[in-house]
Formats: sequence, structure tokens, C-alpha cells
Amino acid sequence: MQITKARETMTSKERVLAAFAHAPVDRVPIDYGANAGIDRRLKAAFGLKENDAEGLRVALGVDFRGVGVPFRGPKRFPDVPGRNVNQETGIRTRWIEHETGGYWDYCDFPLKDAGLGEIEAWPFASPDDYDYSQLRGACEHNRNYANYYGGPGLGDIINKTSMLRGMEQVLIDLITDDPAGLRLIDRSIDRQVEIMRRVLDAAGDLIDFVWMGEDLGTQIAPIISLELFRKHIRPRHQRIIDLAKVRGLPVMIHTCGSSSWAYEDFIEMGIDAVDTLQPEAANMSPAYLKKTFGGRLAFHGCISTAGPLAYGTVADVEREVRETLAVMASGGGYMLAPTHQLQDNSPVENVIAMYQAAHTLGAGQT
Repeated sequence: MQITKARETMTSKERVLAAFAHAPVDRVPIDYGANAGIDRRLKAAFGLKENDAEGLRVALGVDFRGVGVPFRGPKRFPDVPGRNVNQETGIRTRWIEHETGGYWDYCDFPLKDAGLGEIEAWPFASPDDYDYSQLRGACEHNRNYANYYGGPGLGDIINKTSMLRGMEQVLIDLITDDPAGLRLIDRSIDRQVEIMRRVLDAAGDLIDFVWMGEDLGTQIAPIISLELFRKHIRPRHQRIIDLAKVRGLPVMIHTCGSSSWAYEDFIEMGIDAVDTLQPEAANMSPAYLKKTFGGRLAFHGCISTAGPLAYGTVADVEREVRETLAVMASGGGYMLAPTHQLQDNSPVENVIAMYQAAHTLGAGQT
């Protein structure tokens, strides 16, 4: 298996940074993320070993490379039978099988009923527990790609806190200004900001942008009000954005569902690009986003993992890519990617068709 690629005149780094700046590109930048099952099947289709993540990205023509720092700290949380216990945060997950694979589901929520004292005593990993020594070398190795720090979990308040406290309790915390819930949020943000500061110090000028996240929408409406977002989410996110901006770095934010209601605030906060862009959600169609925010925000995503990729034919996938590019790539500022991790129910031929269409139809976009 091989994807046919047009002649390229830009490096991946140049291409992605041009998209952030709404400048012309030789082809639309391309990104990738996938669940384990479809990831294995794609590697097999390209004749790659199961652990050859870089080989698959090269085969697909992916322009992005995430960088981070490994955890080297001591064991902080006891084992729990039938659970995976994260030693950085204490978050617990259990394996859930489904007909096309499986996933690690968050469970138990050990801080659900915790008061302020228990929140203060929770033994989160320290920023000192990470190894920053190899970071610059990793960035150097990928210097022709767009190196980013973070991802959808960086800064994520509602989801990340709910992994310890439960979604219902987190929403109650935000609405009622619960001191314990808000302190848990601030302890999480404090450690994330400090780790990010040390990462940016270690990497120097080799990080190209920062990626953060906060899921703010269902398929039909916001999860929280704009007032609540401005009260509790925005000021805490601003700490991450400001740290990136001091280093001159663009910022992209991941947010699922119907989330464009927050985009004007994103622009005011200094966010440069938005990720996910579920086209089936309310006020998230490519035409609406481009008309309303084009030129002020760059876009990353928009190829739905709940549409033709999973349920259509190769021709359906090619059509979706063509139609998306016609709207989103016009005038620059678009990076093609699936809306979420590619799901295990996606046929391999459909996924390959998406990436082939990105190379064939995404060349010479302006």
C-alpha cells in the first residue's frame, strides 16, 4: 500500500505555520489520530510493524509531531483490582469491550465526595517527577515537522476534573462555586502550567505551537453557559495561553460538539486555531465556521469520524474531503484531520481514501 503524493515545496513545519497564519501552502497540512484497533490495521495495510508509529505518519504524510516529557516519579497511588491507576493523577480506568474493539473508561471517581482537606492532600505528581533532559533532542529530530506541546488534555477543566470527581459533581462545583471542586481544578492547572513552563524552557525555540483543550458542547447546544465559561474556565485557560504567547507561540484549542458559541472569546483570549469541528453539531458546519470566523481563526479537523469515514464508501469519503476543502481551504487557514481519534469501526480503505484525497485534492491550496 502506498499513498501517491504531489510534489512538495514546503517542509511540514513551514506548511503548518503558514496555515496558522492564513498564508498560502503547497498542500493542506494533514494530521492523524486513531484508536488502537484501526491504528494496527492501518500499519498492517502499509506493511509496518505494530510499534512503528513514525512509519505510519510518514506513509500518511502527517505534518504534526507531538512532544512531551516522560513521568519518572515514584508510585503514589495503590493498585486497585480490575483497574488501571494513573500514577500521575490517581485517575482510574477500566477496560470496556465493544463489537469493534475496546477502550479504557474512567471510573470510580475517587474524589467525588472529597472535601477541601482531602483535595489538598491528594498526592498529584510533582513537576519534578518528569524527565526534561531528552526533550530538545526529540524536537531536533523532528525539526522539519510542526512540533507541538500539549494536546486536547492540556488545560482541560471539565473532563479532566470529572475523571476524579465525576461529571455531575464537576458541573455542580462550577455552578455553586464549591471550594473543594475549584481547588481541585486549580491544583491541576497549577501543575500543568509549571510543567509546560519547564517544557518550553527545555525545548527553546523548537516548539512550534501549543495545543490545549476543553469540551464545551453537546451535539445540539453548549454544555455550560457563556457566563459560567467566563467566570471559571476562561481565566484559568488564560494562564496557559499567556505562557505560550510570551514565547511567541500560536495556540490551538480542541473542543467537541457545538462549541462555536465560545469562539469570539477564544479570539479575545489570543487563541489562533480551533480543533475538532464536528460538522454535524449545531452551528459547526464548514460554511458557517468559515463565514463567521475565517481569517480570525485557523481550523483543524472537520472530517467527521461519525460520517462517511465509518459508514460510507470510498467515493463518499472522497466527496466529503473535496467538499470540505472547497469551503475550508479557501483563503488559507485550514489543516485537514479527523474530528476525533479515528474509530475502530472505520474501514481501512475509507481512512486511506481520506489521506489520499487530502494529498490529491489538497495540493496548491491558498
